[in-house]
Parts: sequence; structure tokens; C-alpha cells
Amino acid sequence: MSHSWIQSVRGYVLVEVRGRGLEQLINRMIQQRMYVRDIRYTAEDRAEMNVVVGDFFRMRPLLKETGCRIHVVKRFGLPFLLDKLEKRKFFVVGLAGFIVGLYLLTSLVWQVRVEGNERISTDAVLQAARSEGVYKLQWKFRLPDEEQLARKLQSRLPGTAWIGVEMRGTHVVIKLVEATVPETKPLLSPRNLVAAKSGLVTKIIAEKGRPVVRPNTYVRQGDVLISGVLGDEQNSQTVVASGEVRGIVWYAPKIEVPLTLQYKVYTGEQKKRFYLVFGNRALQVTGYGKLAFEQFEAIQERKALQWRNYRLPLGWISEKVLETRMAEQPLDPAEARAIGLERAKSEILAVAGEGARVVGEKILHEKTENGKVYMEVHLEVEESIAAEQPIVPQP
Repeated sequence: MSHSWIQSVRGYVLVEVRGRGLEQLINRMIQQRMYVRDIRYTAEDRAEMNVVVGDFFRMRPLLKETGCRIHVVKRFGLPFLLDKLEKRKFFVVGLAGFIVGLYLLTSLVWQVRVEGNERISTDAVLQAARSEGVYKLQWKFRLPDEEQLARKLQSRLPGTAWIGVEMRGTHVVIKLVEATVPETKPLLSPRNLVAAKSGLVTKIIAEKGRPVVRPNTYVRQGDVLISGVLGDEQNSQTVVASGEVRGIVWYAPKIEVPLTLQYKVYTGEQKKRFYLVFGNRALQVTGYGKLAFEQFEAIQERKALQWRNYRLPLGWISEKVLETRMAEQPLDPAEARAIGLERAKSEILAVAGEGARVVGEKILHEKTENGKVYMEVHLEVEESIAAEQPIVPQP
């Protein structure tokens, strides 16, 4: 059944009328211009109809006159809704408070984020924004215009080429492009390149200066590799020597590897926790009680409420606490030897620097004792061996 919105505002009831004078009742109601709709006979002396609330109370004399009885089946419209709400005042107050609270929360700035900065610190940008009235828990309606704010921020941050301000729900995003500053090369004094470590030279390329040694030459720490002095004793000139010198350096690290490998496994037991998030605070809802796990790992999944493109400062966290234990796996001496050798290589390459590589390896000594394998390894590593040495002018 379709009804106009006017009926819904006035309110109407679906009634069931019974009696032999049913037709007489309907005729009398029409004569008195009562608003009756959707009359439907359910039996010979029984019918259902919709009656406006005001006309419903005018039916009593007609019911006595025709000998009919009436029963209200359903009530519709605004008056009945208001009557229900009046009986549930606490619910209405709570709903109104929730709506007002939600409106207030979405009217505040909950985060100010800076993007695109490298040289300019984030604190400096946030301080400049605070000076212009942009900070956390500020009312959004008190914020200045985005274009005007961007111009003021750029005047406060001279190292920027462009600044843009964007409102994303309760977040303010400040995007900036830093001005390009020409790189100033440091002033260098004349220098030599000398051997930082003793080793066998495998490669030498002099970009500036005079190479003193050749490949396949053994050098000691401190020997000059590329000289910054050009010419002879009568006509000489000092330059900043530069280039690349690589050589083979020998290492003999000592490694110990246990014959039992320990690693973490999950037992399958878990406990779930649920938190409600308000801004930067979290309220635990479920999962109370002391954990029965001696060892565990917690995995969290956080979600936030969104309205259209706005990210609200409300959300929840689902946390799984997984029980773990340490398992052991025995190793045979060959496996322990391989693990120790790889560990020795990793440690030495980390010390040797970028571009280093192992060109030779040999186990000098090995023994198994007290559940461990002890090894002394000989490694040949090709790496950069050049170091700078200033040229001190002669008096």
C-alpha cells in the first residue's frame, strides 16, 4: 500500500472492522468526510482499512450506531514514532550524543603530515604550520584558506620551491618541493693515495696523479700507490691524487658453530584480543586475563573508519597472540662447517667494504669439542686498498 507523506506526518492506523452493519458504517464515514483508504474485505462482515488518527476517534459514535466493532492492527506515522522515542529518552539522548560527538571528532584536526621534505626537517615545517594556526586538535573551521596558508608557509620556509596544503578528512597534508641548491664541492689539499692494508695489487687506475706500483705487486700498509707529485725535483707540481686501486688482502678469522641449531616454531595455540581505537588511544574490549604462554608473538591488524574519502580517528585493532617455542635441530660436522664458512665470509666482507669479493678460501684448522665446531679459515679477499694521505709541503 502506498501513502502520501502527508498521511505519514499526520499518522494513520490500519484497523479491522467487524459487524453486520459494515457497509452502513463505511457509508456513514464517507458522508462525514472521514479520510478512509485501502478498504479490503477479508470476509462477508469483516474488512481492513486505513484511517487517519483524527478520524479514528470520530468513529466511536458511528460504531455504536451500526453495531460494529473495531480492532487496531498497526500504527503508522510520525506521532507514533515520537511516542516511542518519548518512552526511550535515554536511547534518544545517547543517539543524539553520539551524533554530536561524531560531528565534533570529525571537526578537529587529528594529524598534520609532511610529505616531500628531505633537507628541511619535519619539525621545522610543523613549527611553521603551528605559527599559522595548523596543529593537532585545532578546529577545522578555524583553519585559513589552503592557498593562503601555502603562501604563508612558503614565506616562512625559504628553502622551498613550492608548497601545497591539502585537507584529507581530519588530516592536513603539507606537500613541499625543496629548492635545488647547487652542490658545493669541498676544497681538497694535495694528497697521495697510499695502501690502507698490506696486499697484492690486482688493479690500478690513476685518474689524477702518477701511479707508483703495477698490478701483481705486493705492497705494505702505508706504501704510496698513486703519487700526487708530478714532474722532477726542478719542476714539480702537487695535485689531488685520485683513482682506483684494488688488491688481494688475506684474513684468518676464527669461527665456532654449535652442532645444535635452534629456531622458533608456532605451537598452534593462540589468543585473540580486540581493541577500540580513539585517536592515539586504544581501549581493550576482549581477551582479558593472563597469558598462559611462556613464549609468544603478537600480530596486529588495525583498521579505521572512513566516510567517503575522509579517514576518521575511530577504528579497531584485532590482535592475535600466537604461542611459540624454541625447537632444536642437530647438525652434522659437514653442515656446521658450511655454516661457519659462510658466516666467516659475511663478517669479512662487511669489514672489507663495498665491492669486496672472496677469491679464495681454505680451512686452516678444524676441531669438534663440547658440542661445537671450531675453525680457523684463510680467506683471500679482493677489495679497495687505497687511502688518502695529505702531502706536507717541505720548508
